[in-house]
Amino acid sequence: MKQPLYKSIANKFQAMQSCNNVWKEIHETSIESLVRNHLPHGSGIDAGTQFDFENSTPKKLVFTFSYHHMNDNGYYDGWTEHKLIITPNLWSDFDMRITGSNRNDCKEYFYQVFDYALRQEVDL
Repeated sequence: MKQPLYKSIANKFQAMQSCNNVWKEIHETSIESLVRNHLPHGSGIDAGTQFDFENSTPKKLVFTFSYHHMNDNGYYDGWTEHKLIITPNLWSDFDMRITGSNRNDCKEYFYQVFDYALRQEVDL
């Protein structure tokens, strides 16, 4: 059985809120694995994406990532820090908000790659 990545992460995070420490650790490890294996890493998001357990809630999933920018000559020239905030939306499943600088109009790229990744079906 499969479900979209964002639902799988949300379900595991919700389960963490009401279980014992053993199961909490199992769900946390599972979320970290899903994020590591299915959310963007590389192509500028060179440090990968992390799930923010501290700032997430059952009604809001928060992810952090950095973006490694390149200049017009193809050399790396700095990083920007970002948060991806996912909230429920009855019409379109979820809304995304990305914080941080929009240097070189990078947020359009972020919205595309994260939307695609979060809607991908994963095994339960």
